[in-house]
Amino acid sequence: MQKSSTSLPTVNINWPVEQVQAFTTLRQPLVNKTKLNDFGLFNLGLHVGDNSAAVLVNRKSLHALLPPNSQIQWLEQVHGADVVTVEQVSSTPLVADAAITRQKHLALAVMTADCLPILITNISGTEIAAIHGGWRPLASHIISNTIDALESSPNELCAWLGPCIGPNAFEVGEEVKEVFVAISDELGFAFKASKNAGKYFADLHQIAKYLLVQSGVSTHYQLADCTYSNSNYYYSYRRDKHTGRMASIICRQ
Repeated sequence: MQKSSTSLPTVNINWPVEQVQAFTTLRQPLVNKTKLNDFGLFNLGLHVGDNSAAVLVNRKSLHALLPPNSQIQWLEQVHGADVVTVEQVSSTPLVADAAITRQKHLALAVMTADCLPILITNISGTEIAAIHGGWRPLASHIISNTIDALESSPNELCAWLGPCIGPNAFEVGEEVKEVFVAISDELGFAFKASKNAGKYFADLHQIAKYLLVQSGVSTHYQLADCTYSNSNYYYSYRRDKHTGRMASIICRQ
């Protein structure tokens, strides 16, 4: 884990595209070991019951990590498969689970607290995307929908997969496994039987990487921390229910 050079609780994303800046946030600074309230110190979700003024201060502080005069486009994520192309920032969150842009200094953000954040750039750094990779969007083809909306060929893209609930914590019913096996029998490898009858542990990273490869994107980077098991750094809805949100953000410079 490489912490940002600023004092903000963030982790830089390293990939070979200098023209694109990307990072993911943490729930608290790495040096802070004290017990937190439900929202920690760096909640970015306005919809979870936290003090809205404090959340807006946290959101505003993110601009210190972005190119000058950058603006952030936030989404109202509904666990669907819609992708929006952003030409200019809207002050109202856009209803979608993925966004793309080709505009400089326009940052795309996805919020998570167990779901998988996926950030995508082309190698030349001229177009970028951010995906909210919950199991429902993944099953509804959010990855292929996003890649289809990009102008770049899939072999020109690279993807980063961030922290999410891990394969030893994400227990799901057989119906979830069946949804993915219906997409491809090969996705059965991303599920292992739980000791609870009819339950399986699902690996969101493996599912997403398989779907990326099937869409032609074979270059992947990742931070595969488990949000559920690492309460020091990450929010987890399944662990805490009443909790905050991290954000993963990508921006053309």
